[in-house]
Amino acid sequence: MGDSLHTVPTLPTARRSGCPFDPPKELIQAREHGPISRFPFPDGHQGWLVTGYDLVRSVLADSRFSSRRELMRHHPLVDYGDVEVPPAPPGEFLLMDEPRHSRYRKPLVGRFTVRRMRQLAERVEQITADHLDAMEKAGPPADLVTAFARPIPSVVICELLGVPYEDRGSFQGHIDKFLGGEAGDEEVLTAYTATQRYLAELVAAKRANPTDDVLSDLTDSDLTDEELRGMALILLAAGFDTTANMLALGTFALLSHPAQPAAWRADPALTDRAVEELLRYLSVAKTFMRTALEDVELGGRTIEAGTTVILSYHTANRDPERFADPHVLDLGRENGGHLAFGHGIHQCLGQQLARVEMRVAFPALLSRFPTLRLAVPAEEVGLRPETADIFGVKNLPVTWDA
Repeated sequence: MGDSLHTVPTLPTARRSGCPFDPPKELIQAREHGPISRFPFPDGHQGWLVTGYDLVRSVLADSRFSSRRELMRHHPLVDYGDVEVPPAPPGEFLLMDEPRHSRYRKPLVGRFTVRRMRQLAERVEQITADHLDAMEKAGPPADLVTAFARPIPSVVICELLGVPYEDRGSFQGHIDKFLGGEAGDEEVLTAYTATQRYLAELVAAKRANPTDDVLSDLTDSDLTDEELRGMALILLAAGFDTTANMLALGTFALLSHPAQPAAWRADPALTDRAVEELLRYLSVAKTFMRTALEDVELGGRTIEAGTTVILSYHTANRDPERFADPHVLDLGRENGGHLAFGHGIHQCLGQQLARVEMRVAFPALLSRFPTLRLAVPAEEVGLRPETADIFGVKNLPVTWDA
């Protein structure tokens, strides 16, 4: 295990050349030293970086660690000085603790159950088939991001929430801006504000003329327009961005390990395990933060009240103490239990929806295009920056034998 007081001096902003699917080497090395490391934030705050599976999971389940935005005063890459961080706006429940968190999450839980999401499978199959038809008709080559990975979850989440599909282009662009990791602060604020304005109009329209969708259902409650707008923002961004990046990066990983899709094509019964393994191996939602509300013992160290802790999901999901050969993509892996969707009260609300989309979309793509392959060398595929909230590819040029 080595020195338990290992320090990671800065959060890496790039992955190793030729290793787009692995966490940055500095984080893998930190895990080799032990499951928890010291992390000095740029503003001088002394925090911690947790890279081990068991410790990440325990923090996520521990109410002594807060998700409240106003306590996240320290940015891992930027010194913002003494800027006051306001609480999360009403409805944006990812950055809240109980009881505020439950006020927004509870009304949604019943709408994202396993049963409800499985009932959606037939519609997801149709949406997927429509996009694969269009891709086949246009002929090779294609950018899999725009032809497949983005539109499928986009249509699904639009229909679920009742967002007019013709509006998807503008809000997708805005979401890309504030989650993509490349826009400046001013651009991010502009995109966020435009999305808020759009959602405010949408909520008003649902109140006036409810339709058969989640957002309309929620108007029949004591939630205010402002709260509904915040909830819609979380659902839209999470439902679109994370799954889109899983579909694109997942296809890139499969095409880079051709024996794996070959095995999947030969044995469709692999689907459930294959999806869980891609989630573990890629961990597109890489890191989250928590703040200790009181002194907490963690991994033999005392995390003092007020200290910020960075949780590294992608190293936790590559922890050799939890997963055999963790850096190997093995679609037949039987040992699930990854943390790609988090854990505890903030565990991803839409995880069953994401699973349905991936269980449908990946096999449909692989069976429709048995000769699918990269159209450019792997190193020419444009990766999202490590600073993006969700990791993925910006484009994925593919071709096949037409």
